[in-house]
Order: sequence, then C-alpha cells, then structure tokens
Amino acid sequence: MQKRQLGRSGLRVSRMALGTMSGGAETDADEAASQLVAFVEAGGTLVDTADIYSGGESERILGGLLGDLVPRDEIVVATKAVARRTDGPFGGGASRGALLSALEGSLRRLGVDHLDLWQLHAWDDSVPLEETLSALDYAVTSGKVRYTGVCNYSGWQLASAAAARPAGLVASQAEYSLVERGVERELVPAARYHGLGVLPWAPLGRGVLTGKYRHGTPADSRGASAEYAGYVEQHRTERAARIVEAVATAADGLGVSPLVVALAWVRDRPGVVAPVVGARDTGQLTGSLAAEEIALPVAISSALDDVSAVEFGYPERGTK
Repeated sequence: MQKRQLGRSGLRVSRMALGTMSGGAETDADEAASQLVAFVEAGGTLVDTADIYSGGESERILGGLLGDLVPRDEIVVATKAVARRTDGPFGGGASRGALLSALEGSLRRLGVDHLDLWQLHAWDDSVPLEETLSALDYAVTSGKVRYTGVCNYSGWQLASAAAARPAGLVASQAEYSLVERGVERELVPAARYHGLGVLPWAPLGRGVLTGKYRHGTPADSRGASAEYAGYVEQHRTERAARIVEAVATAADGLGVSPLVVALAWVRDRPGVVAPVVGARDTGQLTGSLAAEEIALPVAISSALDDVSAVEFGYPERGTK
C-alpha cells in the first residue's frame, strides 16, 4: 500500500486507514485480529479508534493485538477524546482536565506508553479553545502523544485551532464521500492552507455507495438495524441514488466493485491523505483493500465529480 505524508509533517501513513468503530460490538476480538492482520499484510499502517467506541472495548481489543500479533512499531495508533464516557466531571468534553483524564484512559486500555495520533472528536462550545489546546500541547511535550488532530470541526473551527498552532497538529478527520462533499466548501481549503491532512470517515457514504441499497434494504445490513437505520437513511436520497447509479456504471466499465470506485475517488481528492474504512468482517475489508490496485481514469473521475457536485454559494465561490 502506498504511503503519504500526513499534512506538513514527517509522519508517513498508509493511504488507507483501518477504522475500528465496530470493535467490541459488531466485530469481536477474533474478527478484529483477522482484520488487523489482513490490513498490515496489505501494507496498511494507520489504525483509527476512539475512547467512546463500544465503551472503550475497541481500544482494549486493539491494545490486546499490539505486540503479540502485530509489532507495535509497525502501527500508527490513532484514537480520540472529547465524547462523553461517564457522568463524572472528567468523563467527557474538551476541558483540560477531561482531556488529560481521557488520554490516560486510552493509554491504559491500549496498553501503550504513547499515542501516535490523538484527535479531538468534536468541538466543545463550553470550553475556551485556549484551554482545549493547552491539553494538546501538554500531551505532546510530555511525550505521551506524537501528533494531534481534530475531528468533525467546521471550517472556521479548524482555522481557529490551527492558527493557535498547538503542538503537533497535523490532521482533520471529517465525513467525506461522493454523497457528502460539503467539506469542500470551507473545511478542506482550511486544512490545506494550514498544512493539515484530511482523513475522510464514512468514505463509502455510510454503506450507500457500495450499491447494496439500490434495490431495497438487505436484512443483514446496517440499514435494517434499529441502531444504525437512521445513520444510513441520511444518504438514501434521490440525489444519492443518482450518484450510486453513476458509480455502478463506472464499476461495470472498469470490472471492479462500486465500493472500489467510490473509495478510489475520495482517496485521490485534493488534500486527502487516507480514507478511514471500517468493516464488520475481513471479507468486507478485503473488498476495500482492492481499491489500492486502481487509479480512476480522468474521464470517470470527472463524470463522478459532475454528478455529485455541491453548490458553492457566496462567499465560497467568490464574487464572480
């Protein structure tokens, strides 16, 4: 798997990241082990989790696989904090106390002495930005974190954080796919201006871009589950259906799956470093890894750009 620099840093990561949101829920420890081995054998290095995933179980499972199954120094371990874990005073949020408490918890569950990439999972309006960023500075200067990032920030939030120059800030993670291109208005330009690499989550449009929902809702899909139906439904629109058909047409012409086309498209967008791909089982992950083998022809990329284009209003479009 090809490697890319993460923003304007010296950190090189695989151009696909393994997401572990389902670890401890839909994916048990044995299946997680199988996925991690397949990912590393394919050349993958960046593994993304969060302290909130399955109540911390995702971190515990990943930590149990490091060292014995996969050498620690072959993996770029990325996790997140801010989301509410408990009702206690330090159980969530972006205060200095809550963040440093979350950091210690993540280190403990992962069984490591440092994190390679520690990310703020969300913006917290209730805490002064200076206080939040002071926790990032401490985490890096203490040696417990190598690099830092943010997730789900708007363009102005990202620019505000980056302008303060917190230690190690190199990444911005956000939802980005053919059916969700809103980040191109302000977030991606802000990330590129400040030298941050973009890590797209839900690069397959929450599963919609795989084509599995073209003719209904499979009984074993997330769209059929009570927990995730609303999550998927957001992208089951008429516009998304047109995009999915275009992706399917391109896939037929290339002799690959729609998943591969959708993933290759977002992987090679300006500013993108590595889409974060989650899978419930190794078979799904293998399908995503196949995207490493192709680069979309310019004509196909342009056609997908056109069918999925987002409207740019003032001031993003300028005064023309």
